[in-house]
Amino acid sequence: MKSLFVDTAGWVMLADAGDREHARSVAFRDRWLAEGGILVSTDFVMDETFTLLRTRAGLSVAEQWWERVGDGARVRWEWINPARAEKARHWFFRWRDKDFSFTDCTSFVVMKERRIGAALTNDRHFVQAGFQAFPAR
Repeated sequence: MKSLFVDTAGWVMLADAGDREHARSVAFRDRWLAEGGILVSTDFVMDETFTLLRTRAGLSVAEQWWERVGDGARVRWEWINPARAEKARHWFFRWRDKDFSFTDCTSFVVMKERRIGAALTNDRHFVQAGFQAFPAR
């Protein structure tokens, strides 16, 4: 089964109907799932997504997002444990010429561990770290 990582930017594009990439992202996600793929994300991304959706689109949008994805039926939620956090710390300090967030680095660790090569995101950091970003322009 093919896995697609969903970053904070990806969740926002999917949840916020006002986002300029909303329609393309929803279509891409729907195709991915129809072809038997699964979505993967982390608790750190979940935290960022709740906060960003509440700030940008309102608390009800954040709540609706969670009602759609929180039960784990459509998304495999990966948790950042101390070992993963330590690996992320290495990413964070190794790439001194990049402005990766620590959350980005935790995502990269999970993607490497799970052998996930692509993310639903518009965050250039994923491409800089060697992953594909969808939906591509």
